[in-house]
Amino acid sequence: IVMAGYVLGRAGVLDGANALQTQSYGSESRGGACKSDVIISEDEILDLAPSALDVLVAMSQPALDRFLPNLREDGILIYDSGLVKHGNGELKGFGLSATAIAHDMLGSDVVANVIMLGCLAALTGVVSTDSLRQAISESVPGKTVELNLRAFDEGFKRGEAEVRSRT
Repeated sequence: IVMAGYVLGRAGVLDGANALQTQSYGSESRGGACKSDVIISEDEILDLAPSALDVLVAMSQPALDRFLPNLREDGILIYDSGLVKHGNGELKGFGLSATAIAHDMLGSDVVANVIMLGCLAALTGVVSTDSLRQAISESVPGKTVELNLRAFDEGFKRGEAEVRSRT
């Protein structure tokens, strides 16, 4: 999720916006509550952390449990439905089995975060797909660029389908 946040912030800059990306990880990473905050704005960014989240991408139960209270009431929740459940029934948001898709379709669980990034791009339009594709290409190891771009495209396709189903 940290790499996806970095790529999102970079794409914002490529689009000509101001962007700030912070991260928190360590022993929490790989299934824990690691996080990456990204602020993208046409205006000057004065705060290092958002006061409330417009979008939350949760790829683990600990992350959902820890950060869901910070999501705005009208915010967008995107979660890995294969890894994240909600004790009170269905989550209101968009569930995508990103880890299973990454494993089954692309042969690598590691790109699940890029699938989620593609979905976020389709659902929010916060940055252009061209900038995201460029940021991915510039941010991942050369031998994994094509795999990461395929993962992004898969997530974007699924996010677009969700947008179409809601209209």
